[in-house]
Amino acid sequence: MANTVTPYNTPQSTKKEQVADMFNNISGTYDFLNHFLSLGIDIIWRKKAINELRASKPAHILDVATGTGDFAFEAIKILKPQEVTGVDISQGMLNIAQQKIGKRGLSDIFNVKKGDSEKLPFEDNTFDAVTVAYGVRNFENLETGIADMLRVLKPGGKAVILEFSKPKGFPIKQLYNFYFHYITPGIGKLFSKDSRAYSYLPESVAAFPDGKNFTALMDKVGYRDTKHRSLTFGICSIYTGVK
Repeated sequence: MANTVTPYNTPQSTKKEQVADMFNNISGTYDFLNHFLSLGIDIIWRKKAINELRASKPAHILDVATGTGDFAFEAIKILKPQEVTGVDISQGMLNIAQQKIGKRGLSDIFNVKKGDSEKLPFEDNTFDAVTVAYGVRNFENLETGIADMLRVLKPGGKAVILEFSKPKGFPIKQLYNFYFHYITPGIGKLFSKDSRAYSYLPESVAAFPDGKNFTALMDKVGYRDTKHRSLTFGICSIYTGVK
């Protein structure tokens, strides 16, 4: 990333620490605001991203930056894997995920653990697929993070990354920027106890190297057959790569 954007202006703590604090603070309202702010379109985006793995039918999936587990739950529903492991640096988010796992009776399939996305606590060549939804822009070192995802993939395994991107065309670009910079922080402040988190969101998206810049980074660390697909006028993108 060209510049490092952090949730809080606290130079004594790292981006990683600040991101963990931010998600701990907003964990209770995260799911509601996610669906509300995206007008429910995030559910469609998740399904499209997970469908990238239909052909390979992965048995063991790692969901990086799993948060409250929504992406993993959708993967379980669509792909019917043997096991999904979710990892996240925010214990608050993982607590919500654990509650949802229990309520849905999925503890035999889906397990979560606290861990650093840039130093994943798994052996090399462990997973058939690695997924991450709206998480890579929060990595402290983006290149290190996606390289470690590649490390834990089995040869021939596929990574699927879903992330916000920046629309280019008129008038979507202008409407998107207005909504993201003015409406989103306002709603976040109304419903969340950490309004700064929803100001960080547009800043982190603006700083993220989307499109071909991101697939070039995937190529650099060793992914093959990298591709990206824009969704909903370029508001969101799906990135894929194979080990």
